[in-house]
Amino acid sequence: MGTVNKQDRILFKQIPNMLTLGRLVLTIVFLWMILCSPNIEPTEYSFFLDIAFALFIITGLTDIADGKIARKYNITSKFGRIVDPLADKCLVCGAFVCFAIIGEPVLFGWPPKTLAVIQWATAGIIIVRELFVTILRHVCEAKGIKFPATVSGKLKMFIQAFAIGTVIVRMAHVHPNAWGYWFTLIVYLLTIGITIVSGVLSVRKAKPVL
Repeated sequence: MGTVNKQDRILFKQIPNMLTLGRLVLTIVFLWMILCSPNIEPTEYSFFLDIAFALFIITGLTDIADGKIARKYNITSKFGRIVDPLADKCLVCGAFVCFAIIGEPVLFGWPPKTLAVIQWATAGIIIVRELFVTILRHVCEAKGIKFPATVSGKLKMFIQAFAIGTVIVRMAHVHPNAWGYWFTLIVYLLTIGITIVSGVLSVRKAKPVL
């Protein structure tokens, strides 16, 4: 583990916080772009979504960067502990809600009502899981029980992020066709499945306080 003097430590301590704050700003811009995408001119539509996708990738990279810096220099702050997971949840939950609002993803020419059920159910499952696990984590930590991140939780985050990227790329570049529909549907089903499984595993881990 690297060592730094007091002055450098103060400086480094602010870097993860600045990255976290920047991630919140990027998240807001990204979600705004998703909501605005149906109103973009067809000639600019793909480029507009490419920019949104790039912002999404950059947002994810800032999450990785601030985590690495915090671990390397063993620096934490109350702001980071509260805002960092909040930023992640805003990005993921917000993206699926925005997709549902604009009616994406479109699948196989299914009726709008059927698609709305899939879109809003996916967003709802993700939001409920995040809220429930967050409450469990706070209860466990308040009672002195450790509630660290799990492999299933990290896998859940990766698949959710992959699903978000899949929808954006399909919207921008994949014209209506069977393979695009199937790929998106499978990714959505995986997202729902891993979200539920990781939630169940979190409940099992929190059994001592339930």
